[in-house]
Amino acid sequence: MKKALVIGAGGFIGHNLIRRLKGEGWWVKGIDLKNPEYEGTHADEFLIADASVDKIIDQKYDRIYQLAADMGGAGFVFTGENDADILTNSLGVNINVLKQVEKVGVGTIFYSSSVCAYPDEVPGVESDAYPANPPSNYGWEKLTSERLFLAYHKNKGVNIRIARFHNCFGPHGTYKGGREKSPAAICRKIIESDGEIEIWGDGEQLRPFIYIEDLLDGVEALMTSNFIGPINIGPSDGITINELINIVSELSGKTFTIKRIPGPTGGAKRYANNDLAKKHLNWSPKLPLKESLKKTHDWIKSEMEK
Repeated sequence: MKKALVIGAGGFIGHNLIRRLKGEGWWVKGIDLKNPEYEGTHADEFLIADASVDKIIDQKYDRIYQLAADMGGAGFVFTGENDADILTNSLGVNINVLKQVEKVGVGTIFYSSSVCAYPDEVPGVESDAYPANPPSNYGWEKLTSERLFLAYHKNKGVNIRIARFHNCFGPHGTYKGGREKSPAAICRKIIESDGEIEIWGDGEQLRPFIYIEDLLDGVEALMTSNFIGPINIGPSDGITINELINIVSELSGKTFTIKRIPGPTGGAKRYANNDLAKKHLNWSPKLPLKESLKKTHDWIKSEMEK
C-alpha cells in the first residue's frame, strides 16, 4: 500500500485531501497543531505536532504534501498585524521539513504556494511573479519558500512539485472567526443577516475562486506528471466580490442591504491564468462556480443550524 504524509492535515485543504487519498486506497498519516475543525480525521494516524521544530518524518513516504502555513483571509493576511508570525512560522515549517526529507528521503514532496505571490494587477501567468512585488508578506513568504524547494531540488536531488493555489473554498472550511475566506464569509453573513450585511470596501475587488474538489484534481494531475512547477491551480477568470454576493443572495433566497465599511481588501484586481496547467497537466476546473457555491452555502447553513 502506498503511503502519504499530509502536513497541515487539520486545515481545510489537508482534511479534504486525506479524505480523497483514503478513497483512492492510500495509507495516510496526518500532522498538524490541531485536529480538523468540523469532523474527525480520516487519516490512519494523526499526530499533533509543530512541523516547524518537531521531528515529523519518521519513514520514507511515497508522497509528502506540505500544506502547513500560518494563513487566513484578508482580515488576517492583509492587515500587516500578523506578518512576523506568518513569516516565522511558515518558513520554519518548510526549512524543517526539507531538512528531514533530505535525510530520510521521499518519493515526491508537494508544496502549496499561492497566487498571493504575484504583484497586483498582472495577468497571472506563472512568469509574472518576477520581478517580485507581492502585495503582502504572506506572498513574500510563498515566493521565498518556492525558491527554497527549488534549491533543494537542484542541490539535494529532492523530487518536488509546486502549485500556486487560487482562492479555494468548499465544505469543511472555516467560515467564522476572522480567518475565513471571502466565499465562506459572504455565505455566513447572508445566512445570518437580518436585512443588512457588512462588506469591506466597494466590492469591486476581482478574485479567482476554485472549489476544493477541482483543486484536488489539479494537485493529483501535477503529482502524476513530470512538471515541477510552480504552476497555477485555479481558473483563468475571476469575479468581483459584488458578483459573488449576488450569486449567494440568489442561492439563499434572501434580500438585504449592503453596508460598506473600511477593511483590509487586498489589491483591486488579482488575475489568473491556467494555460500552463491545461498544456502540461490536461487540467482545468470543471464545476461551475454557482454550483460549487451552493454546495458551500448549504454546508455552512447546516453547520449554523446545529
